Amino acid sequence: MTDSNFRHITVLLDEAVEGLAVRADGCYMDGTFGRGGHSRLILQKLGPGGRLLGFDKDPLAIATGEALAAEDGRFVVVQRSFAELGDEAVVRGISGQVSGILLDLGVSSPQLDDPERGFSFLNDGPLDMRMNPDAGVSAADWIATADEDDIARVMKDYGEERFAKRMARAVVQRRAEQPFTRTADLAKVLTDANPAWEKGKNPATRAFQGIRIHVNNELGDLERGLEAALETLEVGGRLVVISFHSLEDRIVKQFMKRQAKGEADKLPRDLPIIPKAFEPRLKLIGKPVYAAEAELKANPRSRSAVMRIAEKLR
Repeated sequence: MTDSNFRHITVLLDEAVEGLAVRADGCYMDGTFGRGGHSRLILQKLGPGGRLLGFDKDPLAIATGEALAAEDGRFVVVQRSFAELGDEAVVRGISGQVSGILLDLGVSSPQLDDPERGFSFLNDGPLDMRMNPDAGVSAADWIATADEDDIARVMKDYGEERFAKRMARAVVQRRAEQPFTRTADLAKVLTDANPAWEKGKNPATRAFQGIRIHVNNELGDLERGLEAALETLEVGGRLVVISFHSLEDRIVKQFMKRQAKGEADKLPRDLPIIPKAFEPRLKLIGKPVYAAEAELKANPRSRSAVMRIAEKLR
């Protein structure tokens, strides 16, 4: 099944591209191409000499990107995690020369809405959850082999699920009788093990989030991607990051604040001149940006989005 039946609405489209401060002749990276909403708007703002490089792990996103690349010679897409954008920049000879990098984190609507991708706890499908189904370990394989403590840790640390131990125990007990291969099966076991349902939230939501983040190494990729972005940007280049849950946003916020503060506090107080290596590397641009009322009404998934912008100083 392709995801052509599943519509994707780009979150904070205008705000994100505005945050990049696109120059007509600049070189840009869309670290999470998805279905190309941000990329298409960036291309509209680029002149003939501008360039845009897109990244995605999802083969269906890559197919969409290749179609766009065939239409527009200024665009290229590669099937890699944005965590590897620094390596790609070195290969292409543009390290330290990129004018702006956009990271729109999380899972796209087609991935969530297509039961065959295995992300959904609402619609039954194969228990996969990989953004690239051709690489790595599926959720089904991980759940079949992980020990109870590890399952509980993933649900607690990545899903912020307070009943993680109880839910992990239920999963391990059930898999001893029959392995998990379907999302609906896992969702039912998790739901039955959750003693306190949150109003308006499926009882399996947090556990599924934790498993998905673990299977795709989302937080590890984010940490690597932020460091790589800093080295890949040119001085004056913009880093724009859209997060969809508190774990992601905390990493982004702390990274930007740390790089905006510098490391002068590690030096002796009476040092007359601060060495350049200890000066700030980023400048924070504005306050965090959230979806406006009109976008919230049109796309409820945008309610959890928060966008942060920083500019490279050195």
